[in-house]
Amino acid sequence: MAKEINIITMAIIIHDTAAPAGNFTGNRSYIYLISAIAALGGLLFGYDLVIVSGAIPFFSHYFGLNEIETGWAVGSINLGCAAGALMAGKLSDLLGRKKLLLGCAFLFALTGIGTGWSDNFNLFIGFRLMSGVAVGSAALVCPMYISEISPSSMRGRNVSFYQLAIVTGILLAYLSDYLLLHTGENNWRWMFTSSSVPALLFFCGLFLVAESPRWLIRKQKEEKALQVLRQIGGAIYAAAELSVIRQSFLQETRERLRDLMQKNTIHILFIGILVAVFSQVVGQNSIMSYAPGILKQAGMGGDSAFLQSVIIGFILFIFTFIAIATIDKLGRRKLLLYGSLLLFFDALALACSFYFHLPGYWTLIFVLGFIAIYGATIGPVTWVALSEIFPNRIRGNALALATLMLWIANFFTTASFPVMQKNFGLPATFSIHAVICLGYFFYIKARVPETKGKSLEEIESMLYRK
Repeated sequence: MAKEINIITMAIIIHDTAAPAGNFTGNRSYIYLISAIAALGGLLFGYDLVIVSGAIPFFSHYFGLNEIETGWAVGSINLGCAAGALMAGKLSDLLGRKKLLLGCAFLFALTGIGTGWSDNFNLFIGFRLMSGVAVGSAALVCPMYISEISPSSMRGRNVSFYQLAIVTGILLAYLSDYLLLHTGENNWRWMFTSSSVPALLFFCGLFLVAESPRWLIRKQKEEKALQVLRQIGGAIYAAAELSVIRQSFLQETRERLRDLMQKNTIHILFIGILVAVFSQVVGQNSIMSYAPGILKQAGMGGDSAFLQSVIIGFILFIFTFIAIATIDKLGRRKLLLYGSLLLFFDALALACSFYFHLPGYWTLIFVLGFIAIYGATIGPVTWVALSEIFPNRIRGNALALATLMLWIANFFTTASFPVMQKNFGLPATFSIHAVICLGYFFYIKARVPETKGKSLEEIESMLYRK
């Protein structure tokens, strides 16, 4: 007992005197492993959202869909995502992060097969909605889990792995669409079914993952939490973290929905919601969900448009590494500022490209530039910001609400694109995205704080208004 008290005392002294950014000397390999497995939920997120892009002309023809119905078929998954986000906060607090992710992995596998082999449009939509529930739940819990098991000096990079997994899923989805393009009249069915393969890998990998120590402490399972923390950073690190996390929970009250509207936290909620919404309406959904069609309108041939969609996925994948390398150096706020401003100029260039009917290679350059900027800035930073900005006592409900608004915004931008393209044209559509990007730039400058290098408890102390 005396030995344990000495370890805790020493740990608290070290925790209070050491600079958090550069002194972690624990089991980095283990942290990277469990972060990578948890991030596979992001791979399925990207895969399920984008696999539809190559299947659109085939299932639209099979079901005889018009523009509104096509937009509904593509965008409906986002309503499922909204429902998943709404439920996942409470379920993850009740069941634990790991058990909920196991359920998500099973649902990913089931809905991939179900969507691909639906015989009528209503059944197709039903499975798309169920797939969305899995995506929305994983999108909330995966970054939350990664942020809760990562030391502050590694958290930004580790949560960025989630965005890397998303873009890996997007790349694999575009590649699958291209490879399955000429597999016959059932090609679109195989495109959707292919998502079951990574889902099964995710399910199996989760058995190697430990439960979140913060969740275990919340559930008064401190011995298990201590075991996880020791595996992450050793005995002294574990004792220090246990003390800090325990103290943060002692200071909190029971989480209630009305707490979100209290004057000392409502400003944090609005920051999180607007960061989430802006991340979905700047224009990347229009490009990624409808890439082959956009490139065809720019003059690309059928197979060429599908191959260039693979290039879009590859560019997104490569440029996400820039965010991973810089997010803990430049910080979250700077990357959001740079990204929103550069996307403003690129969206204007895309609008001009379609308005003046520039050669197709110019459109391709601007499309790739847009995706590169998004992948290096707003894409990964959004998930990092959402995973760390909310105080402990409202984190579950606040993150659920922010993610809910993210998916509603995603639904409207994705579902409305075919209608906007037909009625307003691509120049006007991308001009609207440019205005939104500029508005986001000014909002970040005025309201979004920097959180790099701070523990979750330090961020809470910085933002909380007495």
